[in-house]
Amino acid sequence: MLALGVLAQAAGTVLLSTPAFLIPLLHTERGLPLPLAGLLAATPTIGMVLTLILWGALADRVGERWVIAGGTALAALAAGAAAATSANYVVLGIFFLLGGAAAASSNAASGRLVVGWFPRERRGLAMGIRQMSQPLGVAIAAVTIPVLAERDGIAPAILASVVFCGVLAIACAIFLRDPLRHPRAAATKAVESNPYRGSSLLWRIHSVSLLLVVPQFTLSTFGLVWLIADQHVTAALAGVVIGLSQFVGAVGRIGAGVLSDRVGSRMRPLRWVAIAAAVAMIVLAGLDWLEWPFAIVAMVLATTISVADNGLAFTAVAEIAGPHWSGRALGTQNTGQYIAASAVGPVAGALIGLVGYPLTFVASALCALIAVPLVPNYDEGADRHAVPTGGAGTEHVPATGTGHARA
Repeated sequence: MLALGVLAQAAGTVLLSTPAFLIPLLHTERGLPLPLAGLLAATPTIGMVLTLILWGALADRVGERWVIAGGTALAALAAGAAAATSANYVVLGIFFLLGGAAAASSNAASGRLVVGWFPRERRGLAMGIRQMSQPLGVAIAAVTIPVLAERDGIAPAILASVVFCGVLAIACAIFLRDPLRHPRAAATKAVESNPYRGSSLLWRIHSVSLLLVVPQFTLSTFGLVWLIADQHVTAALAGVVIGLSQFVGAVGRIGAGVLSDRVGSRMRPLRWVAIAAAVAMIVLAGLDWLEWPFAIVAMVLATTISVADNGLAFTAVAEIAGPHWSGRALGTQNTGQYIAASAVGPVAGALIGLVGYPLTFVASALCALIAVPLVPNYDEGADRHAVPTGGAGTEHVPATGTGHARA
């Protein structure tokens, strides 16, 4: 279940990342202005913003299996339509938006799936592995999309997403199973209650994640074009560097999850990551301003750090929200992140054109600094996802297949 959740979201992330990795071709060879290229890169993210909470609510109702499988299949169809209309940038943007709206299904439901299948003491590790999906998808896109685009053009590069999403949609439909959960009729009032009432905890975590998206998406959206235009690296080598940084970032997410299991808190490591992200972006800005070659190494380190927070915040939100609210809460969590990510493309693109890369990196560091005092000082409600251990209190919810024991 963990592997399917990771791979399904990774496939969706390949689609989400594809327009960002088309920027060098669109900007340098076809003359599309950088702010417009950034806007095109943001269209899948805008689509996700429109549907994340809806997918999460649907997962709360019907379970994860068909939400993930059906949404990923729709993403494959949207990617195919984008490839067929790639000559028209407006239509291309519309289909990228629809693809992002469909790919949001795995973002909203796969985290809920993992939290349901793993107990709290192993959940940080499991969610850290699940959070590998985003950098893994970016890494796959980084080493395939620029090469395909440079060699064959835009349409073949987009078709890679059709293959990835199509295969995973079929696999999830066949093999995915929903976890055991409290039946709604027997659920306690604490489990069923709205976790947003009477507490600012979830809203603070959402705000922290929104701010930490800025350095993450600044690097993932413009890292490739920065390497090519500013550091004079070839497109193929730049793709390898971005892919390596995303892979290292994926491993870092696992490490952050293990650390949270060891210290018994998601919030303390989250605060450490926010501080480290601010420092890393400032160092990157300084090295880039001085035109030192170590800036490339700093970019890899900054990318690694900037993605480490996602699993911590995601796990905390699901644990606090509980099994009957986690889909909507995780949808809200991702909605805030992707609203910020949608703005990063055009805003950072315009800022780069106005003041250059170093000051743009400093601006993203300031966002991480603002996040530090917003991190809550404690974890609460962490066992709301606990599953009853046998007896009449346990049922398979929803009834989308036969009951099964939780591994």
